[in-house]
Amino acid sequence: MIVAFPSRQYAGIELVTTSGRAGNFPDPPGRAFSLDYPARLMHQKRWRALNSPRWARLWRLSQVRGELMAASVWSGYLTFGLISMPVRLFSGARSSGISFNMLHRPDLQRVKQQYYCPAENRVVERSEIVKGYEFRKDEYVVIEPEEIKKIEPQTAKTMEILEFVKATDVDPVYFESSYYMVPDEAGRRPYALLTKALEESDYVAIAKLTMHNREYTVFLRPHSGGMMLHTMYYSEEVRQVEGFGAPDVELKEAEVKVAHQLIEALATDWDPEKYHDSFQENLKKLIETKLEGGKVIEIDRPKKLAHVVDLMAALKQSLAEMEGKKKPAATTKAAPQTAAAGGKPRRGR
Repeated sequence: MIVAFPSRQYAGIELVTTSGRAGNFPDPPGRAFSLDYPARLMHQKRWRALNSPRWARLWRLSQVRGELMAASVWSGYLTFGLISMPVRLFSGARSSGISFNMLHRPDLQRVKQQYYCPAENRVVERSEIVKGYEFRKDEYVVIEPEEIKKIEPQTAKTMEILEFVKATDVDPVYFESSYYMVPDEAGRRPYALLTKALEESDYVAIAKLTMHNREYTVFLRPHSGGMMLHTMYYSEEVRQVEGFGAPDVELKEAEVKVAHQLIEALATDWDPEKYHDSFQENLKKLIETKLEGGKVIEIDRPKKLAHVVDLMAALKQSLAEMEGKKKPAATTKAAPQTAAAGGKPRRGR
């Protein structure tokens, strides 16, 4: 669906989407935009916001400042023996998707979340709220932000490398979040030295870091000429599931052989660009359809899968289907040669 802009130019305006990520949206052709533009502007009752003074201020700010730089989530020093370097951390990955607002069904007005005090029978403001820990039923000890600051460990500003371990020794189940670690100007040389040393070894660095009111064990590894930092779960946070492990069954050698062949038939180079969230794409289409007044059509549901009775037969059938899918791809390799002779290369399906 394409929705027309009001008759004002808004070229190259940077907005913050409802997912909290900054986005620089180019000048759309014909002054129009689709669901790729900020979701909050899609609501039909908000068109007047485009002509508001606030929108004009956003436009002027975007022209002066250009693209917003990503905000660092932590800044401090990384220490390595007697060497220290100033560094900053930036979020390496973040989940994104279409977000919905909660509306009152009769009038479609957005509802507000309020904090209610049953003792005084009234709604309270945020300025009246403090944090408390329940040490006994309905009894709390109040913790002030200044008191939390006083007990922050040294790792709140200094990240010390404690040891180096083999990268293969760390199970990915311990990984929590990923961050880019970027040096400040004064730390570029020691940062480059540590990165190169890690690249030429099989080791990764283990350090400790405090942020967001928590001390993390972190894992530092070289990546694309720089360093990535991964926060990790502690061993007591990794759950053990009863019954997890190798099933007590006997496998035939022929079954294992065909399973290996099936793996080889599906083996390819890792390309994250080819994977997309089809559910989010379907949500966009659903919103566009409803804005256009169309009818929502249910997608085809997968058939209920039957239990495998003959494992060997299922493996062989799967292998035959995989090999059949790969055969047409081999014939397309000669296609670009026709382009040199003046023809157009055919695209493989």
